[in-house]
Amino acid sequence: MMIAVTRETREGEARVAMVPELVGKLTGLGYDVAVEPGAGRHALLSDEEYVEAGAVLDHDAVASADVVVSVQPPAPDVVRRIKRGAATVSFLPVNQELGLVADLRDVGATAFAMELVPRISRAQSMDALSSQALVSGYRCAIVAAGMLRRFFPLNMTAAGTVQPADIVVLGAGVAGLQTIATCKRLGAVVKAYDVRAAAAEEIRSMGAKAIELELETLEGAGGYAREMTEDRAKRQMELLAPYIAEADALITTAAVPGRQAPLLVTAEMVEAMRPGSVVVDLASETGGNVEG
Repeated sequence: MMIAVTRETREGEARVAMVPELVGKLTGLGYDVAVEPGAGRHALLSDEEYVEAGAVLDHDAVASADVVVSVQPPAPDVVRRIKRGAATVSFLPVNQELGLVADLRDVGATAFAMELVPRISRAQSMDALSSQALVSGYRCAIVAAGMLRRFFPLNMTAAGTVQPADIVVLGAGVAGLQTIATCKRLGAVVKAYDVRAAAAEEIRSMGAKAIELELETLEGAGGYAREMTEDRAKRQMELLAPYIAEADALITTAAVPGRQAPLLVTAEMVEAMRPGSVVVDLASETGGNVEG
């Protein structure tokens, strides 16, 4: 079996679907692995490392591969070169990539969408969505801290005292909890909200204050949140507005797998925030939690 590792082409994407260590394990099991030259460059992995692990470098590995792996959905030019009956393994948000899904169907490919791996113990080692959400949550906190023109932690000096930054996090899934934990380690005061009832205790376990609104909870299957009605969304915005207005940084991480991200914050709510405040919207790729 031939496995092809493609080079990511989406702007800003620095990841690679397979590292040399994994290539070595697969070639040791008898699989052939072909890597597109430069596939690991943005992840600081050289072509030489892949060759040493047992891979071959091939600009057109996709054409003869039985399995094509990538982080982002395969690009249209990649799909056109896939041989009939091959399989693709990648993230694949079906609702946002209907045209691509149709193209994969037309070439007879089997597509595995990594974000649809169930969150069960037996599939933990394949839970790419949670592992990448962990990284994203950490990165959100670091980006907010770097952009905010004030300290995150409390600072007391002979010249005076600087109060810690106030951070509001919306969404307390894997990414949100990691954001909370990182902001707390940096010394900020953190408040967080999630529509799921179970999330309040998880928020408090990270040392943050759970924002509790007088609204019904929206617990869905697999630990995810359910979609909310228009009336509930409007009322939630009204209740969250005072917390957001007082925040130095707002970080949103709410998502419904396979669907458009819920709109949680209007442009008017952003306008009401403190001068110099920062907004980081992790769900921007799927429509965004923040308007504008």
